[in-house]
Amino acid sequence: MTDWVSQLADDVIAEAERRAPGRTIVCASGLSPSGPIHLGNLREVMTPHLVADEIRRRGLDCVHLLSWDDYDRFRKVPVGIPEEWAEHIGKPLTSVPAPPGSAYPNWAEHFKTPMISALARLGVTYRGVSQTKQYTSGVYREQILHAMRERDRIDAVLSRFRTKAKPKAKDADEAAALEGSGAAEEEAGYYPYKPYCALCGRDLTTVTGYDDETTELAYTCACGYGETVRLATHDRGKLVWKVDWPMRWAYEGVVFEPSGVDHTSPGSSFEVGGHLVGEVFGGQQPIGPRYAFVGISGMAKMSSSKGGVPTAADALEIMEAPLLRWMYARRKPAQSFKVAFDQEIQRLYDEWDALERKVADGTALPADLTVHARSVRTAEGPLESTRRRVPYRMLASIADVTTGDEEQTLRILRELDPADPVTDLESVRPRLDRAQRWVSTQVPAEQRTSVLAEPDADLLAGLGDEQRESLRLLLEGLDEHWSLEGLTALVYGVPKLQAGLPADAKATPELKAAQREFFVLLYTLLVGRDTGPRLPTLLLAVGADRVRKLLGA
Repeated sequence: MTDWVSQLADDVIAEAERRAPGRTIVCASGLSPSGPIHLGNLREVMTPHLVADEIRRRGLDCVHLLSWDDYDRFRKVPVGIPEEWAEHIGKPLTSVPAPPGSAYPNWAEHFKTPMISALARLGVTYRGVSQTKQYTSGVYREQILHAMRERDRIDAVLSRFRTKAKPKAKDADEAAALEGSGAAEEEAGYYPYKPYCALCGRDLTTVTGYDDETTELAYTCACGYGETVRLATHDRGKLVWKVDWPMRWAYEGVVFEPSGVDHTSPGSSFEVGGHLVGEVFGGQQPIGPRYAFVGISGMAKMSSSKGGVPTAADALEIMEAPLLRWMYARRKPAQSFKVAFDQEIQRLYDEWDALERKVADGTALPADLTVHARSVRTAEGPLESTRRRVPYRMLASIADVTTGDEEQTLRILRELDPADPVTDLESVRPRLDRAQRWVSTQVPAEQRTSVLAEPDADLLAGLGDEQRESLRLLLEGLDEHWSLEGLTALVYGVPKLQAGLPADAKATPELKAAQREFFVLLYTLLVGRDTGPRLPTLLLAVGADRVRKLLGA
């Protein structure tokens, strides 16, 4: 069975051959650095990346264009940003100051840079295109002049899809800028080009006239300024979005570009663009699937200062790059899923480790092998990985108890498996670092583990005979069972011994209840509450001498 990436790669190769045999295949995606570039936006990049990477694996020339829509307007002041930023509404994102305290030169760079770093860690290779540079350097000049000559035809296409009444005169400038439907459509007619005002820098402008022969364009701005410019040399404005997108498809020769569900609804920019690209710009609409949204499971306050939405950089602080790639590669674009920031991340890592074991021993299914290969390496080579794959939940428990103390961490890791001890922390990195970061940023303080400093004398004094016996059996077996596997057998085995059952006895409801009571007793004596990390891990973390002290030996 062909996986979705291979199927799309087949389709793209066939389409590229039909359009322009022998030319470089162009896959594309676009991101607006108007705020945190979140994990839903990442799907806009990962889908064409995976397809382009598959095409390159086959030895074909393919480029992934990533357009940074940094010449888009600044729309509103986000929560947490001073109100004085409102004076920049309507300016290009690259002309807006970065948020307070930022080290970056402007708003766009502040949000682009973390994404650029994250994509590098994810193995995503692409050719980045700044739309600010494209427009202000005159790259699109001929396309802009062409669009202005064809403005009536563009207006006719847009009219077929307009379902809303035109904005009232007092709201025309703002409505046009927000909707991307063109400049204000008063008596002057429709114009697909939106100038940025030379005085205030904003796009609250109305084109009042245009001469095709001289390319002279007159505009007025809501700030009161007005001027006439020659569009043949004017580089301080852009085509409105519904015209800009299809223009770029034709200019770049894009064969493949996915779209979010918001762009592919009836009358959307993708549908309208499909008509404009052929009827106006002489190009063809890219093929590409509609991709579903990506949700978040249990996001804490790690990104609240950045807008409350987790980014790829946030995710890579708590998980390794191959795991994050796997989450996007394993599901078809139309399937929604959630990226885990809560306890679910431990289950995801368990599932990933199980897949890695199957790949290693040759029992993985062909489809799983393919997805795994896409997750751990690209056409350019392998991604960073952890040599010694200690379970993530184990590392998280150790990080929880040791609060990151490296000496203590290494001691516990050595004792997990005395027959094959972990001898240095580098062998369990970067996974160890990700688990430590998850504990410190995503586990609420009240849920973290704090081992008692002194024995609970009152509780120990009030124990019944059966409870004292269970502790005696545990303490007697510590030295013999001091490993992860041994302590697991010991803590589950003590209630069996007390019940007169063999060590391999099957769990019954009564036995499970007895084990639970025993576990609660141990947790209470060790950490002062009735739950905590897995007991074998906790015992190793606390250390044999301290366990004996806290259990009253």
